[in-house]
Amino acid sequence: MTASHEPRLAEGVETVSEERQHELIKAYDQESNFRRLAGLTALLVTVLAVTLSSFHVYTAGFGLLDEIKHRSFHLALVLGLIFLVFPRPALPARRRQAAGAWLWSAAFAAFYVYLGWDLVQSLKASGQLDGNGLAFLALVAFFAAISLPLGAFGGHGDEPGWIDWPLAVGAASISLYFLVFFDDVFIRRVGNPIAQDYMMGVLAIILVMEATRRTMGNLLPAIGMACLLYALFGRHMPGVLAHRGYSVVRVVNHIYVGTEGIYGIAVGVVATYVFHFVLFGILAQMTGLGRLFMDLATIVAGRFAGGPAKVSVVSSGLFGMLSGSPIANAVTTGSLTIPMMKKYGFSPKFAAAVEASASCGGQVTPPVMGASAFVMAELLGVPYKQLIIIAIVPAFFHYFAALLMVHLEARRLKLRGVEPHLIPKLGPVILTSWHLMFPLVAVVTMLMLDYTPFLAAFWGIVLSIVCSYFPPLMRRIAPSSAWGQLHGETLTPRNLIRGFEGGAKYALAIGAACACVGLLLGVLTLSGLGFKFSGAVLELANAMAGAVVAIDFTGLVSEHGAKVFFGLLFVAIACILMGTGIPTTPTYIILASIAAPALALLDVPLIATHFFVFYFGVLADVTPPVALAAYAAAGIAGSEPMRTGFTAFRLSMGKALVPFMFVYAPSLLLLDFSWREFIEAMLSGMLGITALSAAYTGWFRASIGYPAMALLTVGGIALIFNDWRAELIGAVIVLAVLAENELRGRRLERAAA
Repeated sequence: MTASHEPRLAEGVETVSEERQHELIKAYDQESNFRRLAGLTALLVTVLAVTLSSFHVYTAGFGLLDEIKHRSFHLALVLGLIFLVFPRPALPARRRQAAGAWLWSAAFAAFYVYLGWDLVQSLKASGQLDGNGLAFLALVAFFAAISLPLGAFGGHGDEPGWIDWPLAVGAASISLYFLVFFDDVFIRRVGNPIAQDYMMGVLAIILVMEATRRTMGNLLPAIGMACLLYALFGRHMPGVLAHRGYSVVRVVNHIYVGTEGIYGIAVGVVATYVFHFVLFGILAQMTGLGRLFMDLATIVAGRFAGGPAKVSVVSSGLFGMLSGSPIANAVTTGSLTIPMMKKYGFSPKFAAAVEASASCGGQVTPPVMGASAFVMAELLGVPYKQLIIIAIVPAFFHYFAALLMVHLEARRLKLRGVEPHLIPKLGPVILTSWHLMFPLVAVVTMLMLDYTPFLAAFWGIVLSIVCSYFPPLMRRIAPSSAWGQLHGETLTPRNLIRGFEGGAKYALAIGAACACVGLLLGVLTLSGLGFKFSGAVLELANAMAGAVVAIDFTGLVSEHGAKVFFGLLFVAIACILMGTGIPTTPTYIILASIAAPALALLDVPLIATHFFVFYFGVLADVTPPVALAAYAAAGIAGSEPMRTGFTAFRLSMGKALVPFMFVYAPSLLLLDFSWREFIEAMLSGMLGITALSAAYTGWFRASIGYPAMALLTVGGIALIFNDWRAELIGAVIVLAVLAENELRGRRLERAAA
């Protein structure tokens, strides 16, 4: 956001430069760490990226290709571009970190070589391989060697190294293979692959994992590698994890050919829905929608105590709804909101934590929800408009918790709101910016009328382009009007090319991640790993429930209720751990496939199950030790990253109650709806969030000591269970503590006066 784009709220605030934003993204947001290309390479990347975006816009408006062809073309350009757009991670300077990088790379290289060798031996044994397969093994060894972090390979800076070109060509070829030989693979020899198909499958696994390592780091590819090893060596696993094991031929065929693995639902959703909304968000922001969100947030929340922090919560939520990336959101909007919060009295640590926590809000904010809701609609088989309506109450609780935390902190520090002359007037804002909302309104309307999401995105893109021409047109009609104050870009052909290129680049990381998730999903359908995880969670929950019931002298705890609670708790922990450092959409796909079946065994409604794992997957971005959104915001605020991460986690504690609430009270998600349960759950939920917010802020009307914090925590948790006895006990505890604090605060204020 340049100075000319800054709203009046930024007057007198030293905002963060674009260069500093780029440094922070490079440090904390590997999925947005693009090379700054020049020359012929830049031209080639621009042509390929614009082709990718144009392909998706055209097919969204005029019809999709065959399922496999559509996904193959999408993935060919995505994987090929990754090795040209993203630099190779440099070897860390610290010896311990460098050793870790070498260990990871050596593990992947060894796995690649083993996979290739095992395939050749299996094909020889079955008589399918003519020759000794040395050429294939040499190619596998080559890709394994260049996966090692040797400095001589280059490619760490803005210019691609020599190894990036064969990687790019190879990555594109594994998908182009399906386009060129589609009839042979899927018609003439369906169910009877030849050796060449299996070899391409091994190369596909290697290059998908390398593309994901390039854009996401080692964690997600390591999970994929572990799943593949589990499929190959399942017969040697202990206890409930054991299965009969599968040959490398069976695994590769399942993963590569068909729609169960790499080209499965994860890539399908990105190629059909997510990409379009990423592109729509980029173009909408170029037209000035981000500034409109900031102005509206300032009008709504700026005048109240701690106004800049509340503006951050609202604007970051609206911005993140379209961007889909908490880390990128924390850097772009935080470059303005964090300096503002510091100016108005918030500590750097708290300002960064507020921005990080708020940036995660867009993922749960309808109607777009960072595009993850489209994945949920696909997995659940329910209309998208139904999910939009269901998501309203969880989103309300998110913002209620975030704004309450900010309000209590502002009251504790006695901070003021934004000066009236810096708050925009609603009339002029609407007069000059109404056209910016038209594409978003059109998208939501089409979704509510049951049009396909990709067609809605198509018209959103078209209308963004058309509406961007309104300001220059109105300046000609009324040169002296407020239209001259707008700073959004007109999407001229030059700007449109830049927008199409940016949209494609921002979709690359999630495309690679979802292709890698396909490895995991393929193993799940092959081995039944998800049900084994569910069985383990259920067994552990049963054990804990039995222990609690045995020591419960009140008789208030039932065995089934305790089992459900501990099952939810263990799944929540698993969601946060598995969501560490992985984008929201692939995180949700993984969790829905592995963790969600565990809750289904506890009789939790299916939609509530998916919202539960989705919500906790989002919270992973502000959960130490890998709270990447918080660390990126800390870089802007100049605060200590780990302390900022813990503060962001503390600010999210109120929101951590929300998924439990709509599991225990399905009426909050409009399931088995009854007004009595809905109203009761809303009131108890708001009181529970208030209790935890006060406890973890340490303030209500006066400071709160540790005993009162403990009581508020216990009372707040008791309010989520949708049982009148637990709710009564929780309400009595919370109201008693808050009332005592209110009276004590009034006495202190009178004494001070």
